Amino acid sequence: MKIAIIVEGKTEKVFIPHLRRFLEVHIPGSMPKLDTVPYDGRIPTNDKLKRVVGNLLAGKTAVDHVLALTDVYTGSTPPDFLDAADAKKKMNSWVGLEPRFHPHAAQHDFEAWLLPYWPTIQKLAGHNMGPPGGEPEKVNHGKPPAQRIKEIFEKGKCRDSYIKPRDAGRILRENDLTLAVSQCPELKAFVNTIISLCGGKIIL
Repeated sequence: MKIAIIVEGKTEKVFIPHLRRFLEVHIPGSMPKLDTVPYDGRIPTNDKLKRVVGNLLAGKTAVDHVLALTDVYTGSTPPDFLDAADAKKKMNSWVGLEPRFHPHAAQHDFEAWLLPYWPTIQKLAGHNMGPPGGEPEKVNHGKPPAQRIKEIFEKGKCRDSYIKPRDAGRILRENDLTLAVSQCPELKAFVNTIISLCGGKIIL
């Protein structure tokens, strides 16, 4: 099984190694070949996404399936997506009828999947600021998860701001992705897509 994952470049660097480690436990003997297709900034939209997906599914180096992973909060004005469901709906509409394409979204941004590891974030930041209340993927209120993590880093003794390629990897390296999967439905849906495509038992 060969699966391509279209993803924002910084997310690819910090998340995919830990995703592979997680999947190796859940689908031993059926681990797919994961080819990441990173983009600087945001992943393609509209007709460009359709072309990218079509090219990945065709030709001598074709993959069996394509996943796309975007943040809901892309920083664009007006916002591209209302929520994760809207992001997935729009990506499906852009690509068209293609059962081998599987869109996913981080609600509101990738850093929502780091919030379950707040004790590690506190340790790295050098500050005891409490975690945002509520479920990780519902944290926003005008300040998405990435801003929450940036805030504690800038208040802390580390004397530095949150830098995604450096700090997200440090947070995940010290923890098991299982915790975030259990608390974040969109992350669970993403990993379950891969597990189910490989014939594994999905995570309930």
